Amino acid sequence: MSLLKTKNFISAHDVTDINALVAKALDYKASPFKDKTLGAGKRIGCLFLNPSMRTRLSTQIAAQNLGMEPIIFNVGSEGWKLEFEEEAIMSGSTSEHVKEAAPIMGQYFDILAIRTFPSLANKEDDYSELYVNQFIKYSGIPVLSLETATLHPLQSLTDVITIKETFKEKRKPKVVLTWAPHVKPLPQCVANSFSQWMNAWGEVDFVVTHPEDYELDPAFTGNATILHDQNAALKDADYVYVKNWSTYTDYAKIYNNDPSWMLTLDKLAATNNAKVMHCLPVRRNVELSDEVLDSPHSIVTREAGNRVWAAQAVLSELIDQLNPVHH
Repeated sequence: MSLLKTKNFISAHDVTDINALVAKALDYKASPFKDKTLGAGKRIGCLFLNPSMRTRLSTQIAAQNLGMEPIIFNVGSEGWKLEFEEEAIMSGSTSEHVKEAAPIMGQYFDILAIRTFPSLANKEDDYSELYVNQFIKYSGIPVLSLETATLHPLQSLTDVITIKETFKEKRKPKVVLTWAPHVKPLPQCVANSFSQWMNAWGEVDFVVTHPEDYELDPAFTGNATILHDQNAALKDADYVYVKNWSTYTDYAKIYNNDPSWMLTLDKLAATNNAKVMHCLPVRRNVELSDEVLDSPHSIVTREAGNRVWAAQAVLSELIDQLNPVHH
C-alpha cells in the first residue's frame, strides 16, 4: 500500500500513515542501500529558486542511495528568469514562462523536486503557492517539495523521525515550538510545517509560544496550545523546537526582536531535560546561545543527518508509484 495519497509530496496531508513513513525512513537509516536499484534508470531534477545546503545535499544522497540520478539546477543563477502568472505580458524581467519550462522538465525527468521561497511582499501571493502549483499543473510528473512559500515538508518529516527515534517513554512527549529573535524577517514555512505535522501525527502534546502579534495561520497550528509566556510554555517540555518567523497577520514584519526570547540553558532548567531542535542554519547567540547548541541538549546535528532518511523514504514511495510492479 502506498504511503502517499497523491503522486506529489507537498504537505503532511499527502501522507496516508506518518508512522509507517517514519518507520521506513529509520529502516533506510539502518540499511541505506537496501533498495539501491529501485530508482535505476530514473532521474530526479532538483530545481532551486533559492539557496540550500542540507535540503540539496540530503536529497542528492537519498536519490543516489536508491540508484537514481539527481540533476541539480539553480534556476536563479543558471537559468532564465521564470514567469508564473497566467496571461502575463512578458515585457519585463522574465524570459520564460512556466508553461514552457515545466513540460520540458517533465520530459527530461521522472520526478521534479522544487525549492521556492516566499517574496514576503504579498501574503495572498505567497499563500497561494503559485510557483509549486504551476509546476504540478504543467510538468505532468510527480513533484516533491524541497520547501515552498508556506511549508517545508521534508524538514518536518525529519523532525517527526528525530522525535520518534529519541523518545523512549510510554507517554506523549511535550513538544514546544518557540519563536526566537532574528536579524531579518523570515517566512513562516518551517513553523507552519512543523505545526501541521505535529497535529497530523497526533502523538505529542503540542505547544506554540511566541510574542504577541506573531500568531501563525490557524490552518497550521490547529488545536495547539498557544502561549505568549515562553517560560510557562517551556515547563516540563521534552522537546524545544526553536525557529524565528515574521508576522503573519500584518504580513512579514518584525514587531518584536526581544533578545530575551533567545533560548538559554537557564530557561531549559524548567523543562524535562529537553532536547533542543532547529532546522538550521542557526544564528548563534541570536536564536540560540552557544551554551545550548554546544550542550548535550542539542540534537540539531542528528536532526540534520536524518534529512537523508526522510528524503529517501519519500523518494522511494514516489518511485514505487512510477514502478507499480515493484513490491
